[in-house]
Amino acid sequence: MRFLPMSDLLGPARGAGFAVPAFCVWNAETVDTVLRVAAEMESPVVLMHGPGEHALLGPRTFANVARSIASDFDVPCALHLDHGDSMDQVAACLDAGFTSVMLDYSARPYAENVSALRQVVAAAKPRGVSVEGELGHVGRADEEGPEGQGCSTLTEPEEAAAFVSATGIDALAVSIGNAHGQYTRLPRLDFDRLRRISAAVRVPLVLHGGSGTPVGDLRRAISLGIAKVNVATEVVAAVRTSLADQWAAGRGAWVPLATAEAMAAAGRVVRRWIEATGAAGQAGRCR
Repeated sequence: MRFLPMSDLLGPARGAGFAVPAFCVWNAETVDTVLRVAAEMESPVVLMHGPGEHALLGPRTFANVARSIASDFDVPCALHLDHGDSMDQVAACLDAGFTSVMLDYSARPYAENVSALRQVVAAAKPRGVSVEGELGHVGRADEEGPEGQGCSTLTEPEEAAAFVSATGIDALAVSIGNAHGQYTRLPRLDFDRLRRISAAVRVPLVLHGGSGTPVGDLRRAISLGIAKVNVATEVVAAVRTSLADQWAAGRGAWVPLATAEAMAAAGRVVRRWIEATGAAGQAGRCR
């Protein structure tokens, strides 16, 4: 299997009324877990790797690892830079063979966000690489995760149309009451705002901070144009909790076996989100 541009997955998803789940991955084990479950469930997926994971494996090394593992599976998948924070980082991921990149300048002035994304699109499109941008700003629900800064600012529908037109991006991450990290209370998504954004722009929409979102709200958001849902906190928490529980119980001294048990826990999260997004059985639409 070769990695596909993310737009090859999101376009069919939006048209068919499901969303592609995008999972945070950081090593060979997490890549294998996501792809194995996706293959079993015949689901398209996105593998996300960003600044919070680059400290473990940089873009080139990680891309080589991911490609090697992906060769054992037949599932529609994109390799995505999530929340890239600099042009140099985007360039490194393009050179490494990522098939989708996000430059997140959403906390910066509008004009700077537009200008930077136009440069990314100019560099990515000739390589057949998809580009995601963010308008409004998806902040943090807690202080643990590396993504987002401070409070959220909501996406304005009229501004979204101009933003997509000015940048040429393939997917738009929106801020509608969602946040990164572990919610301390249930999110209150602004569905009317999402409906108006979806009516104003033609590109697929992305929901960041999927972890903890009630399934009913998630499915309503998908019906209103969300075609990709990012899941990071729940995957990380499943691995961390499994390891901590094993060690607290006096087990897991042999780290490879402990890691295998933790990956089984992560796999259950992946399975639940593939079901929740309606992506199970949809692989054939994205080939």
